Amino acid sequence: MTIPPAQPFQPGQACPLDGLRVLDFSRLVAGNMLTLQLADFGAEVIKLEPGSGDPLRHWREDGISAYWKVYGRNKKSIRLDLRDPAGKALLARLIPTADVLVESFRPGSMEAAGFGPDAVAKLNPRLVFVRISGFGQTGPYAQRPGFGSLVEAMSGFAAKNGFADKPPALPNLALADMVAGIQGAFAVMVALREVEHRGGRGQVVDLSLLEPLHSTLGPDAAAWRITGSIPPRSGNRASITAPRNVYQTADGGFVALSASTQAMTERLFRAIGRADMLEDPRFRTNSDRLAHVNEVDQIVGGFIAARTLAENLAFFGAAEVTVGPVYDAAGFEADPHVQGRGVLMEMVDAEMGSLPMHAVVPRLSGTPGALRRAAPTLGQHEAEILGSLNNQETETQR
Repeated sequence: MTIPPAQPFQPGQACPLDGLRVLDFSRLVAGNMLTLQLADFGAEVIKLEPGSGDPLRHWREDGISAYWKVYGRNKKSIRLDLRDPAGKALLARLIPTADVLVESFRPGSMEAAGFGPDAVAKLNPRLVFVRISGFGQTGPYAQRPGFGSLVEAMSGFAAKNGFADKPPALPNLALADMVAGIQGAFAVMVALREVEHRGGRGQVVDLSLLEPLHSTLGPDAAAWRITGSIPPRSGNRASITAPRNVYQTADGGFVALSASTQAMTERLFRAIGRADMLEDPRFRTNSDRLAHVNEVDQIVGGFIAARTLAENLAFFGAAEVTVGPVYDAAGFEADPHVQGRGVLMEMVDAEMGSLPMHAVVPRLSGTPGALRRAAPTLGQHEAEILGSLNNQETETQR
């Protein structure tokens, strides 16, 4: 099996967000993640880029920007510099044509350019105005540079990520930006429902990187209040269930195992020939196993270490125990489920011929999204957008 190609987009094919126009002033990951969700489902996302382009274009591997090719797909591009009076005049013409405006400048920058919320609302009262920053538009840290790494540290994520005898670990990806982008796309749809279904006005979405990431930590704040203590970092273990870990196989591979319910733990112990552990007071309940997690890992890990990756996957699969392989990008691409379900799709690319990237997420049965076009070159759609704008204004004047 191979990665399936993206299905050719047919002219006239309907998408659920057809007719929605989004002006995207954002830079780097969070805003691009947000507008990608909308573009994949049919929104016309117009990147408003400075002369050097979105900095995401310059994150490159072997001279190719994989980031831009993925997060720029399904979008259009025009050059627009807010420091230039001509750029300001063009933005003032575009705003009345749009449903959503997304920006990720330092708080106050849009006001300084003459496009704060009040000014934008006068140009288009129905516009949803998304403002992305590290710490939000208000508060003592509003003016701090909002890089995701700072947020990943301050949110509480890094403090609980990693191993107890090692420093806190930052994620090796733009996690805070990606989480904010997904939540931001949800916020846009909520705000648009107010406009479209309740006859409401547009509003400002104040989207920080800090709050969405912190929200993924779940009950941490409540647990701190209840217990008065901070649990140590637990590496690949879980602080509330056992066994749960990553274990090495005989041939140097790794599997992840999670037995987070009593029923799954009982199935696991029976499968590895250790039903006696179910009667052992050290392992009988989840609390017992947490108190003796080193012994649990030694027993489970010893069983796994005596078998190859393939043998472990076959054995635990037959036993219906929740074990899965630890993949890198190559392993993920080769997996038969990934290939059979079309989790990755081959997108036609001018430089590479084609490139694999994630298919549209989530999957809708009636109104699915689509991979319609490759990421644009800088300014690629200026003639189209400006020509359409001139025609609209001419029609309005008649």
